[in-house]
Amino acid sequence: MVGRSRGARDLRTVAPVARRGGRDEGSAGEAAREQVVAEMQRSRLLGAAVRVLEDQGYEHATVAHITSRARVSRRTFYELFANREQCIAALLHDTAGRIEAELRGAGLARLSWREQIRAGLWAILCFLEREPELARVLVVHALRGSGPVPQARDEIVGRLVAAVDQGRAGSAPAAGCSELTAEGVVGATLAILYRRLAQRRGRPAPLTGLLGELTATVLLPYLGPAVARREQARPAPATVSLTGARTERPEGDPLQGLPMRLTYRTARVLEGVGCNPGASNRQLADYAGIQDQGQVSKLLARLESLGLLRNQSAGRAKGEPNRWSLTPRGALVARSIAPHATTGGGEGGSRRATRAEVAR
Repeated sequence: MVGRSRGARDLRTVAPVARRGGRDEGSAGEAAREQVVAEMQRSRLLGAAVRVLEDQGYEHATVAHITSRARVSRRTFYELFANREQCIAALLHDTAGRIEAELRGAGLARLSWREQIRAGLWAILCFLEREPELARVLVVHALRGSGPVPQARDEIVGRLVAAVDQGRAGSAPAAGCSELTAEGVVGATLAILYRRLAQRRGRPAPLTGLLGELTATVLLPYLGPAVARREQARPAPATVSLTGARTERPEGDPLQGLPMRLTYRTARVLEGVGCNPGASNRQLADYAGIQDQGQVSKLLARLESLGLLRNQSAGRAKGEPNRWSLTPRGALVARSIAPHATTGGGEGGSRRATRAEVAR
């Protein structure tokens, strides 16, 4: 459906900072830190843009609203984005990338075109139902933007049209379908979704209930009314998501009221604990590139006092290494400061740090 999000990177793709070496290694480490900090700030701004659009609407959303919500300076915003529209266009691309990741997980390539349409619609509807704020960004707010926003939307819609247009290869010659047919089908589908998303705040009515009707709408001009009727009556899958169990979107901002400046090293420590529960102080210091053991001990103790980390070795024998794990809030904060959209799997994609990497 959609291409991989532009510029989206994963915090996990940045190699641990070298603790020893010459000037070149130090420069590379500094560049890596700057890159990760920029990605953290970008993620915060994109997440804030979602909430500002939800609260203020497109017309009243401003750069000041976004930077205030993200707790990022206007100077930093303009180092990452030329204007509000470019920020929202990046949000569209990132969200589209998340949907494509779910489509890849659905294994559509091995299905017939008819089944690809049904399974693809199911994955998309599940995502939009699970993420109503992002659904409104894609379907509602994208229509109200200017400059790079409609350009991003047109690219996404173009991919949908191309996927539907593949149906011409299997349709009867008498059907007389053209590329315009695919454009009309996609436009009608988006119009139906728009009506359900534009007039509601909070979680909209279940979108997955539209699966049969929308599948029939897409297939009708290509495969005829008999196939469309069968698809309309066909029951939806029993599960909510093709890629896993449904997860509720946490309400509010996990960083709200957190009396701590989130730095590169803080992000690396939280990431290291999340990827490797039970890691010790020394392992996390190596992972985050902190040479002073006293410094990492203070940072870990601060994170524990804020309710972000839990020491699993508390109360055990004296001298036993600490074993750190994330609390539920710590997990939310770690996800919040990671890049907004991650793509997984495949060569060149993101990867999770292994326990061996932390233990180095």
